[in-house]
Amino acid sequence: MNDPDRRTGYEAETTGQLSPDFTMAFQPIVDVDARRIHAYEALVRGPAGQSALSVLSAIRGEDRSAFDQSCRALAIRTAADLGLDRRLHINILPTRVDDLEASLEPTLATARACHFPLDQITLEFTEDERVADRAHLREIADAYRLHGLKLALDDFGAGYAGLSLLADFQPEIIKIDRVLVSGVDKNIARQVIIAGLMTIAGSLGLQVVAEGVERGEEMAVLRRMGIRYVQGFLFARPAIGRLIRDDEIVWG
Repeated sequence: MNDPDRRTGYEAETTGQLSPDFTMAFQPIVDVDARRIHAYEALVRGPAGQSALSVLSAIRGEDRSAFDQSCRALAIRTAADLGLDRRLHINILPTRVDDLEASLEPTLATARACHFPLDQITLEFTEDERVADRAHLREIADAYRLHGLKLALDDFGAGYAGLSLLADFQPEIIKIDRVLVSGVDKNIARQVIIAGLMTIAGSLGLQVVAEGVERGEEMAVLRRMGIRYVQGFLFARPAIGRLIRDDEIVWG
């Protein structure tokens, strides 16, 4: 992280007004069956640890695509520098792009330059209002899969699209949002909904990750429902500029 371009990649790749610096934090996604870290999600942070929301709020609409490309590149470069040997999850913005290969090529080029295997990268789409053109989303997904990348539907259950988006666009992974996970041990409705999602995921052959797990009681209920992959403060908070090790996870 000593190279200034590792912290100001967006400034180096765009023109116009000066944009904020940013860096990457990494949060483990744990495999509770194997009791090891399964993957790491790269999360945007400001130079002093500011939240992703504060960084994104400073990005102009016309600069979102360039910012997205810079975030992908920085996540891959930082992961490679840190010697990441697990799957890497990267959040991407599903903005409209007409030249799919041109949009994907910077990500591929960065991975090749860093010798980071493409089949170890998962790109996460968020279930929100920006996913309006389902046909275009499928085109993007198909283009990425041709190069070996996997796709995840993030924040599942938090937006309005929900099951209809899953029907039109089937990723390899769905990540159940914390709005459903939080307090699941005390809420029968949440338990029924998550159990239903597990049935759907099993029928479609999708991997499920539960996000936002903060309490052991929540984890116990999720385990009884068959959830194997989990992300949340119960196991580890995001760490800026470093990878949390397997032996740092408190399994309980």
